[in-house]
Amino acid sequence: MIPTREQAYNLLTEYNNGEFRIHHALTVERVMKWFAVRLGYDYETGLWGIVGLLHDLNFERYPKQRCIKEQEILRENGYDERIICAVASHGYALTVDIKPEHEMEKVLYAVDELTGLIGAVALMHGAKHHRA
Repeated sequence: MIPTREQAYNLLTEYNNGEFRIHHALTVERVMKWFAVRLGYDYETGLWGIVGLLHDLNFERYPKQRCIKEQEILRENGYDERIICAVASHGYALTVDIKPEHEMEKVLYAVDELTGLIGAVALMHGAKHHRA
């Protein structure tokens, strides 16, 4: 099944309640949707967004099983294998051997790291300006 955005968000918040993790998921969701349109997958922006939203589904509860436990959770909830594979593949060479092959998976692999880096820089930059 390809869930609605609301169903995906509810699953995300069932497994995560930390402000940072939720904010990161929402950021990755928005960036994935942006890339879907730019790369010609505008008919799948919802799917790309859901993949971005759920990419770190199990990170807060099961950080040592990143991209492993979430496959189980998503399958238990009847999620489409495209979502499961995309979400799992962003842990390629870290915790799983599922290589990002579809363009959506490759974008997620890059976007996750880039949004994390940009977010960290923004926090540091903001903190620096507020210390004075």
